[in-house]
Amino acid sequence: MDMSTIIWIVVAVIVVLAVAALIAAMMRKKRAEQQRVHAQHLRTEAVSNVDRVNQSNVEAKEAEARAERARLEAERAEAQAVEAQRGVDMERATYEDRIREADRIDPDVDHRTNQHRA
Repeated sequence: MDMSTIIWIVVAVIVVLAVAALIAAMMRKKRAEQQRVHAQHLRTEAVSNVDRVNQSNVEAKEAEARAERARLEAERAEAQAVEAQRGVDMERATYEDRIREADRIDPDVDHRTNQHRA
């Protein structure tokens, strides 16, 4: 091999390496562009879903408000039931007091036996 052949081989290797580097750079650039396009698509999709997210948020808040109203109504109903039961208990106590009083003053009730109402 003479010197000119070695120089041509070195030049050819440098050209091949330069072409390979150029191809690699172009592939990186193409991949970066594809990633930009994909990222933009994802952003566009996300923005288009923001209305659905906002609507879901509104619906969740409305459901919370309905649940709170139902809790308050249940508490009111429970308080009314307790009050009604208290009234029933008082009426029952009054009824029983009157029956005992009537039995106590009734001359026909035999107080020596347990046959009379208690």
